Amino acid sequence: MEVILREDVKSLGKAGALVRVKPGYARNYLLPRGLAYEATEGNKKRIAAESRARDTRATQDRTEAQAAADRLAAVAVTIAAKAGEADRLFGSITSQDIADALAAAGHPVDKRKIELEHPIKQLGEHLVPVRLHQEVHASVRVTVVPA
Repeated sequence: MEVILREDVKSLGKAGALVRVKPGYARNYLLPRGLAYEATEGNKKRIAAESRARDTRATQDRTEAQAAADRLAAVAVTIAAKAGEADRLFGSITSQDIADALAAAGHPVDKRKIELEHPIKQLGEHLVPVRLHQEVHASVRVTVVPA
């Protein structure tokens, strides 16, 4: 059975793709969840219109993310934390702490977009990557000082 994907499906393809699947998979999974349409002429036109709308929305989202990345590149955040010997923190600075500091500085960012590999456990200056869009990344300078 041929279906047209409405959304990206991990093992099948991207949105708007015409794919051939087994009838049971289409009938029991893809169609009820709204992930695909049957491949009729009317649905092909409908998907083409949805694809154009999705493309314009994606372009707009990317330009907004790029503007936010340019603003974040100039931001430096200072976080005070208790530290012991050898500049080791008693706790750690997490992505939530960085998101709170950015929000206080007037640049709200969702904590899930902050790509902190490990929590910060040292005093000093750190570059923290922020993923604002699939294709747009920014770096925020975080300075950890003793409290």
